Amino acid sequence: MKNKKYLFKTALFILGIVILFPVILVGIWSICGRWPWPNILPEFLSLRGLREIIGSHSGAFKILISSVFISFASAIISTIIGLMASRAFTLYEFRGKAILQFGSMLPIIVPANVFAMGIHVIFIWWGLNDNIYGVLICHIIYSLPYTISILTDITESIGKTYEEQAYVLGCNPLKAFADISFPLMLPAILSSVSMAYIISFSQYFLTLIIGGGRIKTFSIIMVPFISGGDRVIASAYVILFLFSSLIVFALFEFAAKKIATVLKG
Repeated sequence: MKNKKYLFKTALFILGIVILFPVILVGIWSICGRWPWPNILPEFLSLRGLREIIGSHSGAFKILISSVFISFASAIISTIIGLMASRAFTLYEFRGKAILQFGSMLPIIVPANVFAMGIHVIFIWWGLNDNIYGVLICHIIYSLPYTISILTDITESIGKTYEEQAYVLGCNPLKAFADISFPLMLPAILSSVSMAYIISFSQYFLTLIIGGGRIKTFSIIMVPFISGGDRVIASAYVILFLFSSLIVFALFEFAAKKIATVLKG
């Protein structure tokens, strides 16, 4: 037993190092001035990355806030649609069910560049190209396979037995879902929202094609620095990307706990 605990702690420690080491490395890169190979530490430190982010010319924080709102809206809408779709696929039988289930997975089955180019043509016909609505719709579509998959698993495990028992006791369907199934599904809903958020927040190619360069998100201004080889500026943007996502996830967790408390009360 002691050996198992020791192995578990060792594995957990190694996993922590594997996860934290790249973050620490990126953090050092964000404040270094010059770090040539094969030096173990940077030759000197610099605030060039910080100045790039907070400088008025970059507009990083303004774009970050707008990206958070776009991703949040995408996450909420795709989770709501995913919740309804998962219940329909799991709890009901209807014609064309298998086709719809397969179709809901197509955005991640089809390569991203093919998906983006194909839907771009359709959005041009519909007048949804080069605007925020088209970008939002694309983010929702691309997030749906993940939200549906996550919520289908929990819906299958819960089933409809508890709700049916509530129907027998005189409860209407909406109240039965709100009082019984929703609290049980809340952790999976939180996971679904978080997954959809990070998918939307990190979209680059899809946003670039559909937005036509007019709709700027945080990934749009971050990725060119990463691909361009400027590690200092890229690392500064990555750190801001990481911490902003952690703050949003903490808010999701806080909101979920508040909702759970209200439902229990």
